[in-house]
Amino acid sequence: MLPSTIWLIALIVLVVGEALTVGLTFIWFAVGSLGGLVTAVLGGEIWLQIVVFLVLSALSLALVRPLAAKFLRTSRTPTNADRILGRTAVVIQQIDNVAGQGQINVSGQVWSARSAGGVVIPVGTQVRVQRIEGVKAFVELT
Repeated sequence: MLPSTIWLIALIVLVVGEALTVGLTFIWFAVGSLGGLVTAVLGGEIWLQIVVFLVLSALSLALVRPLAAKFLRTSRTPTNADRILGRTAVVIQQIDNVAGQGQINVSGQVWSARSAGGVVIPVGTQVRVQRIEGVKAFVELT
């Protein structure tokens, strides 16, 4: 099989792979394959074809990816978890990190809670949601 045929097959496979993933995954290597194909058609040695492939792939990744990432940035939709950050909540089950217990009520939702400072927080205390790790809200005294 001729090197130009191999480069053409690689180019097609990489373009199809990019079309299927739509995540700027294979396009960099498709550019490199196109360079390798052009080098092969012009009669370049196999080592030169590989060097052209590697250089063009690396350059396209380094130079074009940051620019493309700006245009393809997806908007971030806040989840319920994001909405409770910084809000005030009421402790409905004593928060004790050592015992692995604690619950809060924030905006009508019950969350498992842990103390960000490691202190025991009694029932009825108002706290502020500092961060969320997994399904647990980490809170601090207000």
